[in-house]
Amino acid sequence: MEATKVDSAPSKSPDATSAVALPSDSDNDVEARAAEYVPGSKLEKQLLRKIDFYIMPTLWLMCVLAYVDRNNIGNAKAAGMSSDLGLTDGNYSMLISIFFVGYLIYEIPSNLILARVPPSWYLPSLMIAWGILVAGMSQVANFHAILVCRFFLGFIEAGFMPGVMFLMSCWYKKEELGKRFSIFFSALCIAGAVSGLLSGAIISGLEGAKGMRGWRWLFLLEGVITVFVAFGCKFILLDYPETSRRLTPEERKLAALRIKIDKDATAAQAAKMKLVDALYAALVDLRTYVFMALYLLDNGCATISYFIPTVLSDMGYSGTLAQWMTVPIWIVGTFFLVVVPQSSDRFRDRRWHVVFGFMLAFVSGIIIVTVKATSTRYAFICFYISGIYCAFPLILTWASETMSLPAEKRAVAIAAVNAVGNLAAIYGSYMWPSTDAPDYKRGFTAMVGMCGGAAILAAIVPILFKFMPTFKTEAERNLEVIDGQPERE
Repeated sequence: MEATKVDSAPSKSPDATSAVALPSDSDNDVEARAAEYVPGSKLEKQLLRKIDFYIMPTLWLMCVLAYVDRNNIGNAKAAGMSSDLGLTDGNYSMLISIFFVGYLIYEIPSNLILARVPPSWYLPSLMIAWGILVAGMSQVANFHAILVCRFFLGFIEAGFMPGVMFLMSCWYKKEELGKRFSIFFSALCIAGAVSGLLSGAIISGLEGAKGMRGWRWLFLLEGVITVFVAFGCKFILLDYPETSRRLTPEERKLAALRIKIDKDATAAQAAKMKLVDALYAALVDLRTYVFMALYLLDNGCATISYFIPTVLSDMGYSGTLAQWMTVPIWIVGTFFLVVVPQSSDRFRDRRWHVVFGFMLAFVSGIIIVTVKATSTRYAFICFYISGIYCAFPLILTWASETMSLPAEKRAVAIAAVNAVGNLAAIYGSYMWPSTDAPDYKRGFTAMVGMCGGAAILAAIVPILFKFMPTFKTEAERNLEVIDGQPERE
């Protein structure tokens, strides 16, 4: 039987102090508690503020550092790493693409592990490991050494982003996710700004100190900062609604109940799927591949982020100025990344807001390719980044909402979308050779094409889903037998 809808709940004031009558041991099924649930009650608002306090700042800071550590390779290149290690354009592109080979290998297994272990130790442990690795990159002596480091950095970081997406989907209702995903994803743009500021300060201030080049100090200090922050996150981050010790028993029951009702969870859907069954269920669901394609295009358009300091240097912003000039680009991107998903939540729309992001990048890319004035090109690079990055949280939110249950299937689907999407860096990293400087017309033209294709795909997604065949696995059908009715599409 389906969980009782909000419409059938007894009439109560939204300011009631109790959102749910806590069940006794003999009365703990979802349907019974749902009848007493009042959305937006005082108790639920207090709980939501508490969840936000523990989860949002912690994950946001972790994401900033993850992307600073991932993308500092671009700042190091602009600071002389390529000449010191004897890197060619092909070598540098390989350093970017090898990261995502490691990323692909471990991303889905990591989310399957996360569905079974406490996030409060798993995610910070990953962070400690990649922080140590980044610090170790300060001592590399040649291309092969840093290539190995980048592979394992991608392998370790693979569990973080899809893990965050899955964890947030376990704590927040559908109408709450878009806003919080946008706040979380603002960390990507803030990371770009922070990376520019840190790089400018570290490289200019420590160049030659203790006999080390500035780019080596950059890797060392950013890695140490990551490890230090990770230890603190272990004592703040929440686990899952049913198990988190940082909530009272009453808060845990309410946190679990509101998510179960929001996802139409029943006894069958609350049951655990075997890991292999979850993997198979996600991979035979054709909707997974639609979101993979959409995310693949978005990530392909975003590969310029690894080359922004280099592109700016070739546009005439030389030396440390090239590091500083990356900051406004990411500040503008942050504005759009926060505002657009909030609008998406308000109007309960994912489709057209994703289309908007891609069209903004599409138009900006055309102007960048056709206009020669440096100031104009710089301004529209800001808008190009804004359009690409505001689509990231919307696509993952859309995927999470579309394939919300069972939870294990959702975890695999999110990880698969993120993993395959990030493979775009493998080909995208070769679109910005130094021989194309200063216009980089080939790279921007390819990005314009991908933005246009992504906008069209996003616009027709509901049509595709309407006519797309549905394949249910045996494990999913078994859950339907327990429940008595099929999963909602």
